[in-house]
Amino acid sequence: MNVPIRYHITGRRASEIAESVERGIREGELTAGTRLPTVRSLASHRGISTATVASAYRELRRRGLVAGAGRLGTTIAPRVPPSPRGRPIVPPGVVDLLSGNPDPELLPDLGAAFASLPYDPVMYGAAGSDAELLALAAARLDRDGVPSDHMTVVGGALDGVQLALMAHVRSGDRIAVEDPCYPGIIDLASALGLTVIPMAIDDRGPSPEGLARALRAGAIACAITPRAQNPYGAAIDAERAEELRGVLAAHPSVLVLEDDHAFDITERRCHSLCEPGRARWAHLRSVSKSLGPDLRLAIMSGDATTVARVEGRRLLAAGWVSHLLQRLVVRLWTDPDEAPRAESVAATYTARRDAVRSALHARGIESHGRSGLNIWIPVAHEDATVAALQERGWGVLAGDRFRIASPRAIRVTISRLEPHDAARFAEDVEAALTPQPSRLS
Repeated sequence: MNVPIRYHITGRRASEIAESVERGIREGELTAGTRLPTVRSLASHRGISTATVASAYRELRRRGLVAGAGRLGTTIAPRVPPSPRGRPIVPPGVVDLLSGNPDPELLPDLGAAFASLPYDPVMYGAAGSDAELLALAAARLDRDGVPSDHMTVVGGALDGVQLALMAHVRSGDRIAVEDPCYPGIIDLASALGLTVIPMAIDDRGPSPEGLARALRAGAIACAITPRAQNPYGAAIDAERAEELRGVLAAHPSVLVLEDDHAFDITERRCHSLCEPGRARWAHLRSVSKSLGPDLRLAIMSGDATTVARVEGRRLLAAGWVSHLLQRLVVRLWTDPDEAPRAESVAATYTARRDAVRSALHARGIESHGRSGLNIWIPVAHEDATVAALQERGWGVLAGDRFRIASPRAIRVTISRLEPHDAARFAEDVEAALTPQPSRLS
């Protein structure tokens, strides 16, 4: 058998076999690329029918845990859906530049907003989306040229991506994603049994060649971040948007998913790829970066079919996003002080990002990040750089969790990095990237 001898697949029913393999993955005994026994050999070893083993393997493929590899048989998928896990721990005395969070000091006072919020009980059967919230969102979308004829409220950007994918794709389908990419998108695709096809990106977003290559490879959906891309900080400009629309025009049935999660904390304009005549598309705008991560709410605009299917699936599960949260966003968005506050927050993040990148550039260090809360710094050795910066008091993330085929790098969250600290950080990055002389005994 081709599985490690220390781990044995158990069970006589398909569900038991699938559970045994999943347990091996969860416990680290079966790692990415491990070849499982053939259907016939495992059936013979367990004394069961080949149909039972084949059924177990189909279930594992459906859940994104294993992948077919042609003549090589069935192998553990390169990236399997994650088990619940905590975020990286920042040791005492280390500055947190790894969390991806907004600066808490720049979030509005939700307590005051809640206190002024009138409460009208919402009962079963009420509309899932608050009409006033949709009207406010439509005005914002219209200003950016994003169609707003069909909208709904979902529980955050990733929730909307999942619902839109479930409305159109099946296990085994292919999806094009940015590379590097927010890991939640890759993990979600894996959990849905989708095959991920990477699209190379630069400072202006996905390259037209990369998108075209992914679509030629059979991708039936693509997930794109128009601005504040995490982790790269890319932002699509007008020229790149026109090029990408041209590529998509040759593939009218492809589902286009846009995650504009940081729409109100960036000074970059949104250049959307979603057009009124497109058959399948969804544009998502989350409030978690501007109003707080605990506000699990996003507005989805999309084609009529996608929005209707998303609303139907939501009705079968959560039913609706809390109307308390929806009314809270209405209260905040209609506050006359909100627009100036949002502009000030966006300007603050821009100043912090520009200060860091300028300090890095002055030392000859390449970095990327035209918008958003993160910058991407290419490095030769991710773990060594992360460790060296931690020794100097900075917590950053290795790029391996974001990369598929792109070169090594580290991600730095700049949301709480004040401009007066930028020079010291750049100096420490330079030291971390400088090879140290070997020590002879």
